[in-house]
Amino acid sequence: MKIPQKFFARRHEIAADYLKELDKHLDDIVSGRVTEMFEVRDFADLIHVHPTHLSNTIKAATGHSPCFFFEERLMEISKSMLQNISTPIAEIARILTYDPSNFTKFFKHFSGQTPKQYREDYFKSLSNAEVITI
Repeated sequence: MKIPQKFFARRHEIAADYLKELDKHLDDIVSGRVTEMFEVRDFADLIHVHPTHLSNTIKAATGHSPCFFFEERLMEISKSMLQNISTPIAEIARILTYDPSNFTKFFKHFSGQTPKQYREDYFKSLSNAEVITI
């Protein structure tokens, strides 16, 4: 039996809705409008589907779990925030709802280096780029 095309369209609609809500939530976290990180069930409630259905649908539509996109976006935000030397790493952790120790573990797991190492490497690369262009 062939699966009707409308089912594929709905799958992608759910995935798009999740990604839109994820970006909105993370923007709210960074701006301080929200202080608690959502879980998959919270996103499922927002888009009116069951959490298991949300996870399965996103996996089927994208090949990745909802957590993959969540973690990827958190890493992008973390790296961006670490590029501001005036914001302490502990403050970045707090903003992103982590305690500093868990933030360091999370960051190192996904980047292979600690937030401090990332920040140092980032500023070293900037100073090397300035030397090359002079």
